[in-house]
Formats: sequence, structure tokens, C-alpha cells
Amino acid sequence: MFKSLFALGFIAGTALAQSAFIGIPVAGATLTSGANYTFQIQCPDSLTSSEQIAIVIGIQQCVGGQCASPDETMGAVLYNGLFDPQFHEAGLPPYQNFTVQMPDTVSTSTESALVGLAHFALVGDSNIPLIDFQNQSVTLIECL
Repeated sequence: MFKSLFALGFIAGTALAQSAFIGIPVAGATLTSGANYTFQIQCPDSLTSSEQIAIVIGIQQCVGGQCASPDETMGAVLYNGLFDPQFHEAGLPPYQNFTVQMPDTVSTSTESALVGLAHFALVGDSNIPLIDFQNQSVTLIECL
């Protein structure tokens, strides 16, 4: 039983170490519709081998403060393609920057929104498929 729990913990830890995260914009950032922004997607370094395949970055306006999880909908897709994070500076994990344009479809002058990230990689020597989802709350404002 102890070995089973250890193995389960190891597998969960390995998957978490291979997850991608939204570094920029930070939680709570204010983004303007129609403007271009840099999104920094980070992937912590790990001793386990992995092959990064692709990500999808999306944004959805939250209706009445309620947003769906990125595993249910990505909203407006801002980027869909290859992901190849690299080391750039000390103190930060490997990352890749993406410049994307915010959609022009804000229904009110200020709207809570959710940036979603879907990430696909192959992990370990046996290439175990990993799909994970992350999100970050932001405020999307109308371009005046």
C-alpha cells in the first residue's frame, strides 16, 4: 500500500512539474479590448524528460461574474500553436512569449474575464500524454 501511495504521489508530482503556467499577464491585470499584449507562458524545468507540443490561449468574458473553466471552453482563441519554452534569464523558468490582440467584443465598459491556457506535452521516456488547463482572472475594458 505504501508503495502504491508513493507511486501515485510521484506521478502527480511529475505531471504538476510539467504543467505550463501564465506568467504574464498577472492575475488581476487590466487589458483593453483591441490592444496587443504579450503573454508569457512558463513551464518549470524538471528532471523528467518532456516534449512540449502545443498550447491554446483564450479569453472569455464572465457573465454576471461567472466564468466557465478552460476545460469546458476557451472563449475567444488568442493563440493556437506550437510551444517551445526556453531559458532566457536567471530566476525565471523556461518560457515563451506570445503577442496577441484582445478581442473587440466587450459588452460593457468594464468586464471581468478569464484567460485560459490549454497545454499538451509528452512526458517521460514512454511519452505519456499530458493535457492540463490553467486560468487567470483579468479585467477586460472597452477601448474608448
